[in-house]
This record gives sequence, C-alpha cells and structure tokens, in this order.
Amino acid sequence: MAIEADIDVGLLKSEIRKTYAAVSQEPEREFVFPTGRAWAEDLGYPPELARVPDFVVESFAGVANPFSLGRLERGEGVLDVGSGAGTDSLVAALMVGPEGSVTGIDMTPEMLAKARAGAAELGLSNVTFVEGEAEALPFADASFDVVVSNGVIDLIPDKDAVFAEIHRVLVPGGRIQIADVTIQKPVSDEGRRNIDLWTG
Repeated sequence: MAIEADIDVGLLKSEIRKTYAAVSQEPEREFVFPTGRAWAEDLGYPPELARVPDFVVESFAGVANPFSLGRLERGEGVLDVGSGAGTDSLVAALMVGPEGSVTGIDMTPEMLAKARAGAAELGLSNVTFVEGEAEALPFADASFDVVVSNGVIDLIPDKDAVFAEIHRVLVPGGRIQIADVTIQKPVSDEGRRNIDLWTG
C-alpha cells in the first residue's frame, strides 16, 4: 500500500509520538484505547508478565497478546517492532533467557527511556532498545528468529515497507507474531486524512 499523497506523514508521526509520550508520562490519564496491567492480564498474557515492573506495564498500550500465537523458545533472537514502554520486550527477554536476545525498536524517546529503566530494574542484559522506525529497520538481513509487534503496524501508512523490512531482518524460516487492529471495510479518503483516526 503506497502512502496516500494527501497524508502529512511528518505530522502523523509527530502526533503519534505525542500520544504515546503521554501514555508513557501520564499513564493514569484516560485514552481512547485501553492501557495498563489489568488490560494485559485480560488479554491472557503469559506468567512472565508478573515480573515486569509496574511502572513499565502501566504504560502498556497493546491491542492483543502476540504470545497467544506461541511461546518463544530459549535462545531465540527476537525483534519487537514498536516496543513502546517495553512490556512485550521484557516478557520476551524472560522467555528466551540469557542465551537469547531481544531488541525493541520504537520512535518515542519517552517510551524507550521507560523500557530501558524496566530492563535495568529486572537486571536483564539480553535486551536492548533502539530508537528508529519500522519502515527502515537499522538491522542487518536475517538478524532475528522471531519478530513480534503489538498494535503498531496499524499506525503506519506504508505497511508494505514495514512487512518488507520484517521479512528482510528475519532469518529464513523465521516467524512473526503480530497482534494488531484490522478493518473490515475500506476507509474513506476523508478518514485516511484524519490524523485523530490514525493516532487513537
């Protein structure tokens, strides 16, 4: 899907950053989407969630549970696209163990700071967080066994670029575990131009 010519992608990304910076810095605020530990528990997250610090999970803004597609194996290399405050990345790091590795990538500095603090509190050395965008992943080809993502790809206009990048960084035979929002009917041109519909 090519980016629509009449969408201001720069403005869209700026508004998305603002929204998710607020989720990070003001998690008690009411958003148009559910957030927090109770939401993650309702989604049936694995037992590793209990170990993730509250200050991280309070900013959880996923839409479903990518781990419902299968547990990660010890020793796997995992990329979390749109890692946010780090809930999924930290759950993944606990699953793959010290012999595995997890890299979270996100474009919101406030979320990345929270994710790094969560990893430090857990004493995890097998997880890193990188600032970047899903349409241009700063990783070599065939770098990861698994790519997870939760509620992020729906926010990105150029989905073809995202999936091409995911395919590029996966090892041959690797897998994706994506939880995201889908629609049943095409969105009108006016709807595609509405920044509020993209960000919330």
